[in-house]
Amino acid sequence: MSPPTADWIQLHDRFYRKQEIYTMLWKQVDLSKYMIAAAPFGGPLALVRDDRKVLLLQKQQPVKPSIYLYTSSGKLMETIQWDKGRIVGMGWTDNEQLLCVLEEGTVRMYNILGEYTQFSLGKEAKESRVIDVQIWGTGLVALTGNFQLIALTNFDEPQPLPLEDPKINEPPHSWTVIPPKFTLSRHVEVLLAVNSTILVVDATEARDERLQQGPFTKMSVSPDGKYLALFTSDGKLWVVSTDFQKNLSEFATRSQVPPQQLVWCGTDSVVLYWDKIVLMVGPYGDWIKYSYDDAIFLIPEIDGIRVISSEKCEFLQKVPDVTENIFKIGSTAPAAMLYDALDHFEKKSPKADENIRSIRLELSDAVEACIEAAGHEISHQYQRSLLKAASFGKCFLEVHNADSFVEMCMVLRVLNAVRYYEIGIPLTYAQYQRLSPEALIDRLISRHQYLLAIRICEYLKMRTDRILIHWACSKIKKSSDDEDTICRMVVEKLANKPGLSYSEIAMTAHRAGQSKLATMLLDYEPRAGDQVPLLMSMQQDELALIKAIESGDTDLVYHVLLHLKRKLPLGEFFKIIDKKPLACNLLESYCRQQDPELLKDFYFQDDRRVDSANLTLMESFQLKDITERINKIKAALRLYQDDKEHTFEAKAIEESIRLLQIQAQLEKDCAQAFTGLSISSTVYKLITINQSSRASKVRGDFKMPDKRFWWIKLRALVEIRDWDGVATLAKSKKSPIGYEPFVEECVKAMQFKEAAKYILKCDAHLRAGLFLKIEAFQEAGEQAFLQKDLDTLREIRDKCPNTVIQGQIDGYLTQLASSR
Repeated sequence: MSPPTADWIQLHDRFYRKQEIYTMLWKQVDLSKYMIAAAPFGGPLALVRDDRKVLLLQKQQPVKPSIYLYTSSGKLMETIQWDKGRIVGMGWTDNEQLLCVLEEGTVRMYNILGEYTQFSLGKEAKESRVIDVQIWGTGLVALTGNFQLIALTNFDEPQPLPLEDPKINEPPHSWTVIPPKFTLSRHVEVLLAVNSTILVVDATEARDERLQQGPFTKMSVSPDGKYLALFTSDGKLWVVSTDFQKNLSEFATRSQVPPQQLVWCGTDSVVLYWDKIVLMVGPYGDWIKYSYDDAIFLIPEIDGIRVISSEKCEFLQKVPDVTENIFKIGSTAPAAMLYDALDHFEKKSPKADENIRSIRLELSDAVEACIEAAGHEISHQYQRSLLKAASFGKCFLEVHNADSFVEMCMVLRVLNAVRYYEIGIPLTYAQYQRLSPEALIDRLISRHQYLLAIRICEYLKMRTDRILIHWACSKIKKSSDDEDTICRMVVEKLANKPGLSYSEIAMTAHRAGQSKLATMLLDYEPRAGDQVPLLMSMQQDELALIKAIESGDTDLVYHVLLHLKRKLPLGEFFKIIDKKPLACNLLESYCRQQDPELLKDFYFQDDRRVDSANLTLMESFQLKDITERINKIKAALRLYQDDKEHTFEAKAIEESIRLLQIQAQLEKDCAQAFTGLSISSTVYKLITINQSSRASKVRGDFKMPDKRFWWIKLRALVEIRDWDGVATLAKSKKSPIGYEPFVEECVKAMQFKEAAKYILKCDAHLRAGLFLKIEAFQEAGEQAFLQKDLDTLREIRDKCPNTVIQGQIDGYLTQLASSR
């Protein structure tokens, strides 16, 4: 095993290393002939023949261009037959979708399997043509033929936005963009190299930075958006802050030919590529030169550069500080001493103990450093040796949390799995931390690496639902089996995943024209909220209603009912909900509040005459015009009369109609409002307006009992203070209600004198109490004495304020007491 420092090269006080990751699987690919776009985080490469270069047509080379998608190991993933116009530029989104921007202003967005969506950059891009484009993970900026800029910052909802007019009459010498996440305004900024200066353009202004060092023939923004590398026409590399306030470094390359690529290696150095020459320039003017026999392509990453050539894929990066501390020649860092101690231990040398003793206080930090350094290694041998050193160091610690060791072992297993050349994702530890395990799983899913994705999820204790769902959707799209076979295959595979949603799978089947399969799959959907809307979109209306009812969710049932009401003719709508009691009840409840006419149609269709009659009767109460109300009630009457079991209701409705007719006549004659009053209230009101004869007639017409009539008449007369009328009523004949009510009503009206007239007509045992109510204490005492009621006498004695009467009552009490 060669020493880890064998491929290190020093640049001032820092070390860089270039490690070979893959020997490319492709054969004889000349990268100089292609326009290339590479996705970050170890993502795929897209190659298409560059029509700007004159090429000799080779044997068996297709005349029509194709877009080739490769992994970083050179394995062909997909070939896209190109049938559109000229491609101006290509790039990758954050979720690994390939963007192809056409000269005519159209943008195609492909997934790794060649499926695409398409949108336009607008009318201006179509008319003026697109001459160049800059693409980043979440957006793009296009430069049109009339030198206008069009930005797009959301690929999910593409809305082209014109930026401020830069007012230039010729193409810029070079240009680049600063993505929104790196700008203070949180809007994209475009840097245009014009003459000897740079214009900074956004949506609101085009600002001239008034530089003199130009023209700038190449420029590149650092991965963190803080620095800008510029290549001038006289061969200088100039690095400044993106706000142009700090001049960081200058380097003379002695080449006035602009480099083919100018990219950042992390944020520490800048790499320039000319034909077969790579020059890395550090912040202090130091440089490293690499030579290649064939054309290469540089892919900037957050922590280095992927170098793709026709033969291999390499990774150029600054040696991580923790790795440098361990492996640098002559290092005495604690982690280096620990690593060295393991080597001595394996050789059975006593120097191992000496090393451990010398770093006893820093041993815990040394263990953590070895664990971290293992993460930065691509070589399996160095991963193992560093982890072994960490494990060796842990043995000498009384207390140490091993979580970081276990976690790093898990991460390295995942990274080694995806770095395998058949998968071809050369992800580093730093990139993995930035990307997240979830995003890595999404990338494996998009490549259809389902088995590896599931194993990683199970290993990291993550849910596998989305992997299985994507697998099932893909199976449905590509399988040529019959629908029953596909359904059985999918269900068997997903059977041990309770709670997994089948709605997305069913939707895929529906879109693929396999409606029967979609319906069968939805039977396994555990969530009615996902199941029912999809059934509705598939025109499975009755089944959607049945599933909504089975769920017991009334809101969901309402949702289906209202959808069906809008969609279907009434007859068909009522037919679907027939014999579904919950649906019928909910429809009735809704219609009572919102749509009485629909409820009327529903009752009519279902031949529910009594319910129709009740509804018609309720509607009549809302009508102001009495004629219309009578007609409405007559309609309800006819419906009641059709049902022999509701003769009582029919009789009551007939009387109601007769009462309304009488009330209508009374309103004409008396100029008073009677409509809506009951029989008793009508009689009461007639008496209060001195229409006793009409009241008696109404009483006779509706055969009102004597007791009720006397009660109503008594109260009405008391209401209008007609005491003579009250007396006449009491004398007319023997009262069917007795005379106590006369006393009570007079007392309520505070007419004690009138009340006294009727007390002696009441039963003898009530008289004392009634006299007491009107404060006639002497008469109350006499009646109580006659009834020999000692308790009432004592009550009267207590309440009476008159001492003379008190003396009489005392005498009554004495007589009754002595008689006992």
